Amino acid sequence: MRILRHAVAGGQSAAVHSGVTATRAAVCVTLDGDGQNPPSDLPLLWRPLLDDPDQKIGLVAGQRVGRQDTQAKKLASRFANALRGWMLKDGTRDAGCGMKGFRRETFLALPYFNHMHRYLPALFKAQGWTIVHVDVSHAPRESGQSKYTNIGRAAVGVWDLLGVAWLIKRAKTVRPEDETS
Repeated sequence: MRILRHAVAGGQSAAVHSGVTATRAAVCVTLDGDGQNPPSDLPLLWRPLLDDPDQKIGLVAGQRVGRQDTQAKKLASRFANALRGWMLKDGTRDAGCGMKGFRRETFLALPYFNHMHRYLPALFKAQGWTIVHVDVSHAPRESGQSKYTNIGRAAVGVWDLLGVAWLIKRAKTVRPEDETS
C-alpha cells in the first residue's frame, strides 16, 4: 500500500488523478471515504473490465440504489443528473456516485480539470469508450461531511457542465492501429 498526501486540499478530482497517476495497476477503482458505499461492491466495478477481451469498455460506473441522503439532496441530484444527461447524452442516471472502475491508461488520456470526477461517463464516452453501469449499495454517511450545499454545487456545476459540453463537442476519437507484423 502507498499513501499519498497533497500539501493542500485539492479536491476529489485531484485526489483521484494523483492516485491513478501513482498506481502501478492496469485497472483502477474508486470509492469515496465517507462509508456510503460498501467495499464489497468493488468487484462489480473491475470484473467487467477484466472480462472484456476486446477492451472496448472504458468505464464501469456505479449507480446508487436505495440512496440514503436527505430528500433535498436527492431532488437536487435528480435535477442535476437529468440536466447533465440531457446536455451530455451519456446515458448515466447517477454521475455523482463515487464508485467507478477504469483502465489506468484510458483515465490518464482524459483531459484533467477540477471536478472532472463528476463527468467521467461523458468524458469516456466522448473518447469512444463503452460505458457499463452497475447498481451499487448506498448507506448513510459514516464520516466526513459534504463540501457543498445544493446551491454551491449548482453554481460550480453550471460552468463545469458548459465546459464539458464544449470538450465533448471538440473531442477526437481517432486511435492508431498497430500494423506491425
